[in-house]
Amino acid sequence: MLKILHRLINITGKYKGKIRASYVTAFLKGIMMKAPLILCFLCISWFMEGEMDKPRCILLGIAVLASVILQTVFEHATNVLQSATGYKVFADMRIRLGDHLRKLPMGYFTEGNIGKISSVLATDMVFIEENCMGVLSELVTFIISQALMTAMMFVMDVRLGFLCLFIVAMFILVGNLMLRTTMKHSVIKQECSESLTEEVLDFAEGIGIIKSYNMLGEKSKRLSDEFEKSCKESIDFEIAYSPWARALYLTFGIGTSLVLALCAYLFQNGEISDIYMVGMALFLFDLFVSIKSYYGQMARLTVTSASLDRIEEVFAAEELKDEGTKRLQDVSNFGAEMGEIEYDHVTFGYSEKDVLKDVSFSVKKGQMTALVGPSGGGKSTIASLLARFWDVKNGRILVKGEDIREVSLGSLMDQISMVFQRVYLFQDTVYNNIAIGRPNATREEVEEAAKKARCYDFIMQLPNGFDTVIGEGGASLSGGEKQRISIARCILKDAPIVILDEATASVDADNERAIQEAISELCKDKTLLVIAHRLKTIKDADQILVVSGGEIIERGDHASLMEMDGTYAHMVSLQVS
Repeated sequence: MLKILHRLINITGKYKGKIRASYVTAFLKGIMMKAPLILCFLCISWFMEGEMDKPRCILLGIAVLASVILQTVFEHATNVLQSATGYKVFADMRIRLGDHLRKLPMGYFTEGNIGKISSVLATDMVFIEENCMGVLSELVTFIISQALMTAMMFVMDVRLGFLCLFIVAMFILVGNLMLRTTMKHSVIKQECSESLTEEVLDFAEGIGIIKSYNMLGEKSKRLSDEFEKSCKESIDFEIAYSPWARALYLTFGIGTSLVLALCAYLFQNGEISDIYMVGMALFLFDLFVSIKSYYGQMARLTVTSASLDRIEEVFAAEELKDEGTKRLQDVSNFGAEMGEIEYDHVTFGYSEKDVLKDVSFSVKKGQMTALVGPSGGGKSTIASLLARFWDVKNGRILVKGEDIREVSLGSLMDQISMVFQRVYLFQDTVYNNIAIGRPNATREEVEEAAKKARCYDFIMQLPNGFDTVIGEGGASLSGGEKQRISIARCILKDAPIVILDEATASVDADNERAIQEAISELCKDKTLLVIAHRLKTIKDADQILVVSGGEIIERGDHASLMEMDGTYAHMVSLQVS
């Protein structure tokens, strides 16, 4: 139990001081809540002893009013120090998670972890933020209050104290058995939540394919099965928890009855006074409320433990190392005769199996190198390694003579622009989507980049021009329009190296012409690494590499490769026919 509390406190980081301060205000609030009972006991004892008079009545009234006011003050202070701080803690944690995710290798996002990330953000963090951060100080207060109540019993009578201690021990026994059961179910419950999130995302992302192939029944069944599984586990959780919750209430009832019975026995034998007996009657039903409430809250915190495990698992994912201190040389200081990009005996695998094997080639400044070959041969992997989406297993990749692992990621990405077939635009204005390329650019520069990318005209036809907010992923634009906007931001960035996954492979003829013109603007005086699908577009490439099975099996320009009459020549003849 204390371990879970300790983990919760640890995640508060720089806010630990405020959380700990909330223990004091929560404890004082608890005392103020009990103050009217104490004052009531005092009032009765004065009446029974014949000592009540007008000044004491006024004093009691003032004291009750003061306790209510102070209770409100301490409760507000507790909320400010604890609940409000909890929201700040998770606001910071979401920012840290975003920073962590952008440093992870791309492989992490292709290994089925999207559902886990979504579940952590939408379920785990929200659950802790809304259900647990607001009760931290109360849990500590429950422990202290129960200790004080037990000590008070020892003051009244040692036998009452030992009975109270025995009943507290029974609460702890039942409570720990309850926590052990709910902890096991909490882990399964959160795993079901992750699985359900992943299935919902998969269904939503593939709805077009699902409907076009009339697979709604099959896919809906999978989704329904996940909902049923999640529902069943939630019910199983409640079924497992309910008997222990009843046992806690039973312990509370029996414990209270035993204390009352012992008090009555001691009173009948004249071993405690009538005033103490009245006081016990007042305090009796508050005697074990603290520990009962403590375990009631702790049952919820078992879900928190499972949520913390999943949050920590995402944060524990190994980041791509960014320990490089070197900065890439300025383009003007790098000779054209040298290889601006060089792959030196590069081997790489996503897991045990190598998908690239001893790949070596160089690209000179201002030249165009095209990667061609069958699907799954390793073309995209070669391009992705240049941008350090992953790190090589063996060998090295040099840019401007520097191993990219020894260069800061920021400096490396300043040198590279990337245009892929699958374009993602953010749910933001068109202007901001282009300005991502260079955030400090002027509006005139952004508009000029749009003109060069052949997207200025259609942007101006949008309801608010450049200030039009486009749907998430660019859903409100056509594929060709999205592609030209992505090219516009690369033109704005003006990086010396361009990685190009042939952007016209899946667009109509009108868009293809506009995109080709935009690409021509982008590629002026740039070093190009092109993943080619339409071989007619790379006839003028300075170097063509045929990649198959993770190896470069042919290399040369178009003419020399056609003369070889090998794999490349065969691919060209197939496309021509």
